Amino acid sequence: MKTNTVKALWRTGGGLAALGLLLIILVAANVIVGRARWRTDLTSEKLYTLSDGTRQILQKLDKPVTLKLFFSRSAPEVPVHLKAYASQVEDLLHEYRNAGGQQVTIEVIDPKPDSEAEEWAQSYGVTAQNMDVFGQPVFFGIVAVAGETEGVIAALDPRTDSLLEYNLTRLIYRVTHPQRPVIGVMSSLPVMGEEAPPYGMPSPKAAKPWLAFQQLQEDYELRKVDTDVETIPDDLQALVVVHPKELPEKTLYAIDQFVLRGGHLLAFLDPMNVADLESDNGQNQFGRMKASSTLGPLLTAWGIGFDDTKVVADMKSASRLRGADNRVEDSPVFLTLRAANVSKDDILTSRLNMLMLPFAGSFVDQTQGKLTVTPLLTSSDMSGLVPAMTAQFGADSVNREFKPEAKLQNMAVRVSGTFHTAFPDGKPAAPPAGSDTEKVKPEDATAAALQEGKSTIILVADADLLYDRFCVEELNFFGARAFQPLNDNVNFFANAVEQVAGSSDLIGIRSRGEFFRPFDRVVALEEQARQRWHEKEQDLVGKLQAAREQLSKLQNQKADGQQFILSPEQKDAIARYKQDELRITRELKDVRKNLRQEIETLGVKVKVANIVLMPLLISIGGVAYGLRRRRR
Repeated sequence: MKTNTVKALWRTGGGLAALGLLLIILVAANVIVGRARWRTDLTSEKLYTLSDGTRQILQKLDKPVTLKLFFSRSAPEVPVHLKAYASQVEDLLHEYRNAGGQQVTIEVIDPKPDSEAEEWAQSYGVTAQNMDVFGQPVFFGIVAVAGETEGVIAALDPRTDSLLEYNLTRLIYRVTHPQRPVIGVMSSLPVMGEEAPPYGMPSPKAAKPWLAFQQLQEDYELRKVDTDVETIPDDLQALVVVHPKELPEKTLYAIDQFVLRGGHLLAFLDPMNVADLESDNGQNQFGRMKASSTLGPLLTAWGIGFDDTKVVADMKSASRLRGADNRVEDSPVFLTLRAANVSKDDILTSRLNMLMLPFAGSFVDQTQGKLTVTPLLTSSDMSGLVPAMTAQFGADSVNREFKPEAKLQNMAVRVSGTFHTAFPDGKPAAPPAGSDTEKVKPEDATAAALQEGKSTIILVADADLLYDRFCVEELNFFGARAFQPLNDNVNFFANAVEQVAGSSDLIGIRSRGEFFRPFDRVVALEEQARQRWHEKEQDLVGKLQAAREQLSKLQNQKADGQQFILSPEQKDAIARYKQDELRITRELKDVRKNLRQEIETLGVKVKVANIVLMPLLISIGGVAYGLRRRRR
């Protein structure tokens, strides 16, 4: 009896000991796992993985960098979603620490009211945001410190999360490389802003700098270059030219010599510039719209064809806009470029997903292999060129004249190699005073005039992609001014500038995922319907023109006194035309109705698959697995 009691006690004690040991193991495992930061990124775009560019910059750090996250976590005014986003930011900072090793230190600081931490946040320039009228200000920003150099992201906005890694890596690069490259900016538009004139002088209010150039000022020293200069300064690392409208020969010669001596050029040309049309610069002395720009003889010398009177129309890249009479239409000249239109093999564009190019032009490679021409942005196989004047009258006018070509249109290219001068006779002489039309001989070539030289230039056939209206949306985030990117336009610009003047490591981290993830099947259905619609519309326009020609012919056959009397032949022609018009109009309605039905049917199938099919398959799999175990 005693033996059984002892055995029972041993069994009970052993069970309790095992239970206690298991509890200890579970607690220890939770502590260890809780301290460890193991992450697996299962997203197709690797949205939560540090890019190669970030890792390369962190590995090249030659001085320690301290990242200070200021966040008022203890403030009761902070909403839950902002606390969740702050945790994501903190996780990302730890990824930076893991990748940077001992060179990167992370500090998370809660600047409570009236504390020393709050004073530090204010001194660094972190913006105090008011979540509540009667509450305390909230801080949410990042400071980077490297030696005596400091940088700050004054306010973090969850809506701009896609730019977080770029902004953070750029912050680190800026504090570790305080010497900024010098970039020259030449433009006929106020891309760098314009100051208001002195008091009393008639002029509209001052123009603000375009956001794309505001961001450049954080990493580069921008220097304005006038459009009538005779020389480009030697200390410029690169020259950015935006909408070079009607540049004088002396300025073209200056650009020519800048390229030949190894300077890098980034030029945005435009066959029809919306920003120019919306300003007072859109009319010439005869009152006729003039909003195109080109580099003329320079392109000819380089072997790059560019027609500044025609724009690209692309049915597969059409954008849905609200046109005349408040009617929604698909504009084939207002291009929405997606992944298929950008070069995925080039580091400049490999991470871009969507761009908007209103009324873009096209470049043609005529170098005959003497230069290396790399397409960066291209159209689809349903594209062609239409007159810029036609594009101003809306999608209907474009559709009537549009004829797709059997080749892709290059809307942005990189050209590298040995360039030859566009001025073989030397610097052009200044025109005589008071004469704009008389031809003058160029000045004699001097020893300083270069005839050829190696360089790299990037040409873009649209300047409006940098215009704020087409690339960003201004936001008000608790009193702080912020911008939400509408597309990758600004990213493309920053990538291009960095390739000609800055660090190439930053290029790969610009786009952290797609801003627009279209349903590919729906887009394909819309394209098919649009093509059918276009064919029907052309058929209708052709029949209308034929009817009008027939009416005109019958009208000319009449006597002078019968011009306003309808003949039986005219009545029959009108009746036939009206019947054809009604028939084709019904067919157009059927196309739109079938399109909606196809999209709705596809949507129902997707919902059924998500709501019913997948749970059903999981349930069947579970039941089958359970039955299999019972048989065993």
